[in-house]
Amino acid sequence: MVSQPRVPYNPPMAVTFTLNGKSTTVDVPPDMPLLWVLRDVLNLAGTKYGCGTGQCGACTVHLRGRAVRACQTPVANVAGAPVVTIEGLSADGSHPLQKAWETLDVPECGYCQAGQIMAAAALIAARPNPTDADIDTAMNANLCRCGTYIRIRQGIHHAVRSVSGTRAGDVK
Repeated sequence: MVSQPRVPYNPPMAVTFTLNGKSTTVDVPPDMPLLWVLRDVLNLAGTKYGCGTGQCGACTVHLRGRAVRACQTPVANVAGAPVVTIEGLSADGSHPLQKAWETLDVPECGYCQAGQIMAAAALIAARPNPTDADIDTAMNANLCRCGTYIRIRQGIHHAVRSVSGTRAGDVK
């Protein structure tokens, strides 16, 4: 008889972090991916499962203000830290990127768009007036099966214009 290798058991532990501006405590194994904590424990379905390997970006959230892949982030790594999901970007969908996405009809299937918006929000926070090259670099790791990359770039520029008050056409 061949014995199966033993998988180490990580007992649940209390992990407290700030989620979308509110203190949150979960009692889960410390190596549980943040994605599953968000979706299965906290019932926040906006962060999507795409590939599970950190390659597609559908699960992008902000951790300490940086865009990270929730599928590759153990919940123990967020202890004491601020986490923002698409639900926390704005309570009513009024974030400039969300409005731009709606105005320009950016998504087709929409599955990747929460991750796209979260990556774009991190970009704009770091570079308030990004160039096309900045956008391409920042968004390169977020995949869109429908290929709406040109509209995604237009949406980012549109959001920047709406915040800065410039008219369409003033900023490329």
